[in-house]
Amino acid sequence: MPFANFKFPEGILDAATKEEIIHRTTAMFVEYFGEGVRPYSMVLVDEVVDGGWGRADETLTLAKMGIPPKQPA
Repeated sequence: MPFANFKFPEGILDAATKEEIIHRTTAMFVEYFGEGVRPYSMVLVDEVVDGGWGRADETLTLAKMGIPPKQPA
């Protein structure tokens, strides 16, 4: 079963973008493994709470990165 797990800061993706990530990732699995994997493909798009992730020993927030949160669709 092909599996992908994407993690993004909470609030930067809208529902349409999440859907696109799921569709495009599934299409990649099908292109690589064949149509038979489509029903068994799993794609998770997780949102990490703002401030709940970091890079290079620094806790990051949307505000620190200058990114405004997306409004829910």
